[in-house]
Amino acid sequence: MTNRTDIDDIRKAAHALADAARVVTLRYFRQPLEIETKRADFDPVTVADREAEAAMRAVLSRMRPDDGILGEEGEAVLGTSGLTWVLDPIDGTRGFISGTPTWGVLIAVQDEDGPFYGIIDQPFTGERFEGDPSGARWIRAGETRPLQVSMTATLARATILSTFPEVGTRSEGAAFARVARDCRLTRYGMDCYAYALLAAGHVDLVIEAQLQPYDIAAPIAVIQAAGGIVTDWRGGPAHHGGQVIAAATPALHAAALERLNG
Repeated sequence: MTNRTDIDDIRKAAHALADAARVVTLRYFRQPLEIETKRADFDPVTVADREAEAAMRAVLSRMRPDDGILGEEGEAVLGTSGLTWVLDPIDGTRGFISGTPTWGVLIAVQDEDGPFYGIIDQPFTGERFEGDPSGARWIRAGETRPLQVSMTATLARATILSTFPEVGTRSEGAAFARVARDCRLTRYGMDCYAYALLAAGHVDLVIEAQLQPYDIAAPIAVIQAAGGIVTDWRGGPAHHGGQVIAAATPALHAAALERLNG
């Protein structure tokens, strides 16, 4: 069990990581960039991704040397503490290179049961969405406000988000469409900012597929701390990635799962 002192130490380190990543990402955002692709079908990566993760790893080596690290851009590090930091230096690189402020820096801490602490940081807007066992909060320029998911319980009143219109495979896209048809409003292209908006109570559902663990660990911690629910499309744990559904309320989650599974 992680105690209060541990959480305080984790929180201090996590904010140091987020601050370090802000410096790097803002240096490159909306500036000319050399863009590489990890795959033939265009999976972009830039020097900003790599330098931001390197900056966060440097902070961890100094402040939390016994913890493990799972990051998108670097090799996994096996720690000895039982805790692992899950890092995505720029979640939404496509948005980053397009100049849209919907990307973010994702920082999570997890144990054998999954993530229990998370930050979704948007450096350009200066917003930091944080969740831990004591609750969730929005932080900007010295101001802090509590985060709370909406009370939306029906698809007919829900706003649903996903990053890509196709969602994933053809069958995954069809499953998403079954849910979206019953929702009041559907929006696309928000990357990790969609999960932040759900935690803040502005939207009600986020459904995605083909995610990696570093895409979803931090959003899980933030949304759960704000009172929401995040699972895979069968209702099981989601921190390993793949198909993910995040919902504001149990009733909304159940209704969406029913549509997803036909």
